Amino acid sequence: MTTTAPATDEAAQAAHDRRWLVLGVVAVAQLMVVLDATIVNIALPSAQRDLGFADTDRQWIVTSYALAFGSLLLLGGKLGDLFGRKKAFITGLVGFALASALGGAATSFGVLVGARALQGVFGALLAPAALSTLATTFTTPRERSKAFGIFGAVAGGGSAVGLVLGGLLTETLSWRWCLYVNLVFAAVAVVGAVSLLHDAKQEQHPKLDVPGTLLASAGLFSLVFGFSRAATSGWGDGVTLAVLAAGAVLLVAFVLLQQRVAAPLLPLRVVLDRVRGTCYLAVGMSAVAIFGVFLFLAFYLQEVKGFSPIVNGLAFLPLTACIVTASTSSNIVLLPRTGPRPLVTTGMVLGAVGMGLLSRLTPTSGYAAHVLPALMLLGLGFGLIFAPAISSATLGVDRRDAGVASAMVNTMQQVGGSIGTALLSTLAASSTASYARTHEGANVMVRSAVHGYTTAFTVSSLIFVAGAIVTVSLLPSGVLADPNAAAAPSGAH
Repeated sequence: MTTTAPATDEAAQAAHDRRWLVLGVVAVAQLMVVLDATIVNIALPSAQRDLGFADTDRQWIVTSYALAFGSLLLLGGKLGDLFGRKKAFITGLVGFALASALGGAATSFGVLVGARALQGVFGALLAPAALSTLATTFTTPRERSKAFGIFGAVAGGGSAVGLVLGGLLTETLSWRWCLYVNLVFAAVAVVGAVSLLHDAKQEQHPKLDVPGTLLASAGLFSLVFGFSRAATSGWGDGVTLAVLAAGAVLLVAFVLLQQRVAAPLLPLRVVLDRVRGTCYLAVGMSAVAIFGVFLFLAFYLQEVKGFSPIVNGLAFLPLTACIVTASTSSNIVLLPRTGPRPLVTTGMVLGAVGMGLLSRLTPTSGYAAHVLPALMLLGLGFGLIFAPAISSATLGVDRRDAGVASAMVNTMQQVGGSIGTALLSTLAASSTASYARTHEGANVMVRSAVHGYTTAFTVSSLIFVAGAIVTVSLLPSGVLADPNAAAAPSGAH
């Protein structure tokens, strides 16, 4: 860099003075990335009719995005640490927007899947840069709680917003606008990033851990691909088992390598911290479990209850409202007083109860009496989990590790979502087929589909129960101390 130290200090102070505007830019970018994971769920039936692909191929519109995103997040976070978060942030935004435009203009299934994969690639660069920018911008406890409460509301509620926005765009315009809309989000965020963010001066330029990068990316890709293949080919399929085994071996080799290299891709001190590691687990487990409500409940409302895409999307608004309420109140009011343990554990319990209610749905269940109470419980639960977890997972992390530590949050969320897609889809499909073989009578296909959905909800409820046990056992009680709290805010992004 050619700037002098005083100029850098002045730029840092100016950036700190505009930190709440920085939060707005980061929130827009995060909303784009998160909602994109679900906005296409509502558009899938229309896209399928338009492009003519089979039901068995439908999940790849979602999975191709998650495969690229989940497998490259660690690399994306490290690149931000090495070359500057502003560069990573803007490059990710522009690339994501262009990939979205390609997907919106797709004339074949292959082009659409490829565009979704490209979105995942650039999202893997963007998402860690966004979260690490937030972690290094807000350092005082009170402001940090507010900032992460807002960020948690966006990150947790973005998926539900995607369903609402997807319904509106699909019904009023076209499914293609579920992708084109990202151009608007990206344009706003790029303008803000160019004017508000800056890259802090780096005294050292460590090398990229290429072997570690290859092992981590290949391992995560194999793991997610294996679970995704299981959803279509079954758990006994030889290729599925081989890919899952390869993923496990590669990730074990990655961990062993990280203990020996001088500049590891993922310093083990990041994940071995008790609080941080448990929060990563909480994010991952809740992502596996919560995916059922976004996928199978959307199918239930649209295909069983006959909701239009726009009404289907609006039906999720109470979930979004509860996520926003719980995220902001838990982080701003409760977390500084209680610490994460009671909040995250309570969120897991609420999630288990909400999924338990959904497991009792029938073809004749009403929205107000049966679906709405579950959505509200799930929204409150997810808000209590996600905002405190991501705030605690990035608390006190060394600035040089901020990108990769943030990437781990997104990795657990995206890999968890991918595993949830495959696991719950497989269970739902096998349960539906088994019910159809053993039952007869009117509307047997509808009853079979609902039986498959409720099976997925039951498993999700059990995952939340396991999450409650893990978090109450491993998270320490009391308020967490931030070793960086006494440091002067630098505003370096």
